Amino acid sequence: MKHHSLFITASLALLSSSYAFSGGSHSGGIHAKVDPTGNTPATFDIVHAKITTDKNIATFHMAVSEKAGTSKPLASGKLAGSNVFSYVWPTSLNSATVGFEKDAGILSLAVTAHADFDDTPLYDENSDNNPANDGDVWHSHWVVLQANEQCGKGMLAVVDIPEGSSPKLPKTWPGLPILLDSPGWDPIFNNNTVEVKVAFDSNVDISNTKYDGVTAGLRVNQSVHAPLLCVVNVMDVASGDLSLPGKVNQ
Repeated sequence: MKHHSLFITASLALLSSSYAFSGGSHSGGIHAKVDPTGNTPATFDIVHAKITTDKNIATFHMAVSEKAGTSKPLASGKLAGSNVFSYVWPTSLNSATVGFEKDAGILSLAVTAHADFDDTPLYDENSDNNPANDGDVWHSHWVVLQANEQCGKGMLAVVDIPEGSSPKLPKTWPGLPILLDSPGWDPIFNNNTVEVKVAFDSNVDISNTKYDGVTAGLRVNQSVHAPLLCVVNVMDVASGDLSLPGKVNQ
């Protein structure tokens, strides 16, 4: 897929003008061209990524070439081997900013959908009085990523929590043995865009934060143990090389 080899290289290293497209024009942030080969699914073909702030509220914005959020994974009927689709903003924020241990990995905001499990037990996204049915509804997470060779050479995984360990975790950690938080920030899809408004503590300054935009598929390990959740299919990277060139409010 587009940018796949670049993503692998950048993952191991750990990391303007406006661009017009169908549906409108966007200023600031990171701009990317529509994939001319057509190999990247349009709903995951990034053309713009940006983070802006208003006091302690940050808006994470991503635009794709067509119909954001219209493609979701099919149900497999079991957790092992199930798929996750995601819109992701990898950042330079320290993992401790949102309640994980300090320097745990690449802190990223992710908007995800998956049909075979629920990882937001505190929230009922589809309002059916049964939160366990909410996996296939688009929802947000903080995730901590690290390179993990067990997912493939140079690929990333959500960091596992080893059995018997007790790392610092956010209050809205959903109970899965990985560094994932379910804070309940609702993503908003509008034609070609997806946005998430995130509230930070009033004493947190993210003005110098750098970021990128990624669309990717993840997969639960077939054996459902370390690594539990691997990045297996990078569909697009806004910068082309995961260099985190975006800067908040610019």
